[in-house]
Amino acid sequence: MFEINLAGKVAIITGVSSGIGLGIAKMLAKAGCTIAGCALEKENSLEVQNFIAAVEEEGTDVYYHQADLSRPAEMKDFVTKVLEHFNGKLDVLVSNAGRNFFEGVIDCGESEWQQNMDLNLSSHWRLAKLCKPYLEVNNGVILIMTSNHGSSTIPGCFPYNVAKTALTGLVRSLAIEWGPKIRTIGIAPGFIDTPGNQNWFDSFDNPEKEKQRTIDLHPVKRLGTPEEIGGWCVFLVSEYAAFASGTTYLIDGGRSALMQDN
Repeated sequence: MFEINLAGKVAIITGVSSGIGLGIAKMLAKAGCTIAGCALEKENSLEVQNFIAAVEEEGTDVYYHQADLSRPAEMKDFVTKVLEHFNGKLDVLVSNAGRNFFEGVIDCGESEWQQNMDLNLSSHWRLAKLCKPYLEVNNGVILIMTSNHGSSTIPGCFPYNVAKTALTGLVRSLAIEWGPKIRTIGIAPGFIDTPGNQNWFDSFDNPEKEKQRTIDLHPVKRLGTPEEIGGWCVFLVSEYAAFASGTTYLIDGGRSALMQDN
């Protein structure tokens, strides 16, 4: 029976309180990986307690630390605490934390632009640099969560799409400059069934109609799940994906295959 076993490996995953980050944590834990997570919520929040319970249910060790990754000092404190907790061992970094900034080119102000770039672009670079010395000891893997907006987008999704496009360049540079000791790979999810995407649908007059319209634009006729993205992460950090580096995988249910929305 084919099996991926990540027992003994330690992974940092950012943005674990819900959505894709939580799905990744569940799937890596299911493969035996020890999980260190962060998010904006306090440890006693329902979201974080659900994350901790989901990892512990798989029988692996879990650590959580509240951190705003748009603040470099909080990011550094998080990484320091993780390394202290796990005696300096680190095998995997899943740089996932992000937030939608959908303003439009004209309506976007300087503050929204900067907040977007700090969280959705700069934080991934800064976090990778903090983790590099520890990952290269174990021939580690960096997974950077970008988006289908990095390859094509729709009106009103600026400046989020700019940051996500730039992340593909970051993936290439890290792979080139830090290989062969560290592999770096991008993952670009399309429409995934998360609270964030539900908020997008809820912004329409008829959320269910808009959600169904979006589903119908996918050849697979459904949205993706956080656990499916997590499954990709399990494969990409395993020995079976050891030849993958420097590329970004678009996982969008075939949405990008359509030439137009009809």
